Order: sequence, then structure tokens, then C-alpha cells
Amino acid sequence: MPTVTAHPFVLASASPRRLELLRQVGVEPHAVDAADLDEAPLGRELPTDHAQRLAGAKAAAVFARHAGKIVLGADTVVACGRRILPKAGTEAEARRCLELLSGRRHRVLGGVCVMGPGNVRRDALVASVVRFKRLSAAEIDAYIESGEWNGKAGGYAIQGRAAAFVAFLSGSYSNVVGLPLHETVNLLKGAGWWREATP
Repeated sequence: MPTVTAHPFVLASASPRRLELLRQVGVEPHAVDAADLDEAPLGRELPTDHAQRLAGAKAAAVFARHAGKIVLGADTVVACGRRILPKAGTEAEARRCLELLSGRRHRVLGGVCVMGPGNVRRDALVASVVRFKRLSAAEIDAYIESGEWNGKAGGYAIQGRAAAFVAFLSGSYSNVVGLPLHETVNLLKGAGWWREATP
């Protein structure tokens, strides 16, 4: 039988959700080294461009510190139309996000970039569509009180209590959590992280 050899790679993210998602499918980074970048959108930057730019910038910044290794960078953007919602850092921000998303569809955009030896670079952008039910003031208050919104793009975490808000989801669920696993694993394989030995 062919054997499978996994080559070490570096995860350029401090997100515990991304690490948990990778481990869920049996992928363990050799190291975690978060890129410390300004993640504010550029003027008139579209949500898709923002997700791709930040994923690439994170991968490039960490790749510069890990020459010869494979590096995975990722970013998640919640967009309502052309509007980029923040990673909520205050209750007021989270409340504004939930009020905006209530009863509406929005997109969750996952930018992924893998860089490796020989100037290998592979990118992907994954879009999921989510629709929230109409949220009552009491539901928003309870979610704010839970604290789950803190640091989450769009002010919510679909893998937590906000799952009860989701009336419709099209596309990758793991992308909404924080990392599109199917596309990410394929990018890592293409960069040489995973090699099937010939029999």
C-alpha cells in the first residue's frame, strides 16, 4: 500500500478556531506563528479583495520568518453587500452587526494563501451565504450577554449560540467558522505538504 508523508507547515494565525478546524481533519501544523498586521480595510476596498489581500499578507509576513517552509495564511470577512463588517471588539459593535444581519442574507468570504519553497504560492477565495432569521431585541441582548461575539467577524460565531439564528446556509460551513477545509487541504497538498509515495 502507498504510504503518506506529511511535511511540516506553519499556520500564520493565532485563531484557535482555525487550529481546531485543521485538527478536526487530522492536519497538525508544525508551528503557529501569527502575523501581526493592520487588518483595517483600505479605502473603497471590496470585501473579496480585502479577504484575499489579508490572507496573502499574513502568509507573506510569516513566510519571511520561516524560509524553506510551507506557510498557511487565512482571513475571514463577513460582508453585507459591499460593506465589510468588523471583528467586533465592543458590545456596541457586536450589536450593530447583529441588527444589520437580522432577517438578511450576508456573505462570509474566506481568503486562503499557501506559500512554500521555490516561491510557490497558491490562493483561494471561498464564499458562503448565510441568512439570519429576524432577531428580537431580547435575542440580541442575550447573545451580547454571552460574550461569544468578542473578536468574531460580523459579531457572531456560527459554531456557538448563533447557530440558532441561521435560517439558511449555502456553501462551506467550515468557511463560516473560520477556514474552508476542502480548499485549504487541497492548497497544502499542492504546495507539497502531503505526498503519496509510489508503491
